[in-house]
Amino acid sequence: MGSIASKNNPEGGASDDIIEQIVCKESDIPDNGMKEFEIGKNGNKVLVIKQKNEFFSVGAKCSHYGAPLVKGTLGDGTVRCPWHGACFNLKTGDIEDFPGLDSIPSYNVTVVNGNVKVSAKKGALENSKLVKLLTKRNPEDKRTFIVIGSGPAGTKCAETLRQEGYDGRLVLITKENYLPYDRTKLSKALNSDASSLLLRSQQFYDSGDIEVLTKTSVECIDTNKKIINLSNNEQLSFDAMFIASGMAPRTTPEVSKYENVFTLRTVDDANKISQSLSSDCHLVVIGSSFIGMEVAASAISKVKSVHVIGRSEVPFKESLGKEMGERVQELFESKGVVFHMKASVKNYISYNNRLSEVELSDGQKLKTDVCLMATGSKTNIEFLAGSSIVINSNGTIEVDENLETNVKGIFAGGDVANAPIYHYNTKASLGHWQLATYHGKIAALQMLQKKTPIKSVPFFWTALFGISIRFAGFSHGYTDVLVNGDLENLKVILYYCKGNNVVAIATVGSDPVAAQFAELLISGRTLTKDQAIDNKWLTEEEDTVVCTRL
Repeated sequence: MGSIASKNNPEGGASDDIIEQIVCKESDIPDNGMKEFEIGKNGNKVLVIKQKNEFFSVGAKCSHYGAPLVKGTLGDGTVRCPWHGACFNLKTGDIEDFPGLDSIPSYNVTVVNGNVKVSAKKGALENSKLVKLLTKRNPEDKRTFIVIGSGPAGTKCAETLRQEGYDGRLVLITKENYLPYDRTKLSKALNSDASSLLLRSQQFYDSGDIEVLTKTSVECIDTNKKIINLSNNEQLSFDAMFIASGMAPRTTPEVSKYENVFTLRTVDDANKISQSLSSDCHLVVIGSSFIGMEVAASAISKVKSVHVIGRSEVPFKESLGKEMGERVQELFESKGVVFHMKASVKNYISYNNRLSEVELSDGQKLKTDVCLMATGSKTNIEFLAGSSIVINSNGTIEVDENLETNVKGIFAGGDVANAPIYHYNTKASLGHWQLATYHGKIAALQMLQKKTPIKSVPFFWTALFGISIRFAGFSHGYTDVLVNGDLENLKVILYYCKGNNVVAIATVGSDPVAAQFAELLISGRTLTKDQAIDNKWLTEEEDTVVCTRL
């Protein structure tokens, strides 16, 4: 499916032909229910929702990966995607939570003599995305806004500024060699071409007069004079700034010098790893978190062996718990991946500037043709040295409820920021694509003095050997895990509890439960352990916003 856009938007166009069709009786959809209908000769689908005795209609597919929204969950005036938690306004189709960047079409609904009629432009029916119009730069507006970083936070901030009417100079600065792209796909498809991953085209940025400076880094910031110095010897003054510089992989100097040792952050990193793999290759992955495990899953069918070394008892123990970690390890072992858990590296053995063996603490030596260092990340904050911006001991930038730093007019978001977590009355730095995108939107609104509170529940996902794991919430400090379902056959819901409250949820083969939990928290409610037993909350109308799907 393509995308539709407002007039003059280069990302697409729409026919003005109107299609009208009676899709159902008023009584066919209960309150807080939704149903999908085909409309028009081409059988395009629309979603019709009834909430508070009012009817709405929007596009049937999520703008992110095309998930059927009818299988999602309803909130108060919103519909949430069952796969990754993106959220859309029922009246306008505007995207309100992420991932993804675009809205979905909305259609006119009328009720005449008990019949529900949907009216839609033909072009809107044929497209699943609505790319909002960008404001052009006005030479008379002398302001300059700067965005540092081209990840999801920086990308969303830049385009939101233009979508919300900012018409001063706008500069997006990135060390990357390419326009902003979807980094989440790299560990799953190492041979990805940068052009296939781009979030937006050059034409898109040109249409909104967004200056994207690639292959450029910020050397330093004078927060008093509001001036930055760039690696291209350019100096820019600014009126407002958003720092979304993200993370960089942690490296070990003694081993990163070898030509067959890699980290993974950029598309160029991924391509180098891919080009180094072959059918007779022995791959050693040091680290058992998401990047390392996703690369192991992607590579096992392409190489002779994959060995994963981890310090914890099982993979993902800190993020998903022992129960899920054990089952994931079993899945990987069934595919041929070998694990060395509760292990550390004793020695790196090299030959001709290449790592040839990795010696473990127990004396075992692993033949190594390619080594991936997936041992965590550190914040990209070197350019802030000497500035007056407050940096925490863990390297994160301290921000307030508006994502503003201690320096007025300078904001920060994404995984570089120690930011408020909605519902949990705490702050944290979370490396989630969804939350970073949300930060970008909120920061842009704050930069324009459109005060908007943070209201997003952390949501992330991974796909391993075709098995999708969804996670919603913030599990830090959880005390126990309640397992409901069949973990062995990977159709299960795990509840992470802190005392008697459920603070997070992980699901496999149980959509849209993770989205439902996120919606429950957004509505200001709390799920108790008692309600989670046997998944009772999913059938208790009073305790959840579960919608009726027909």
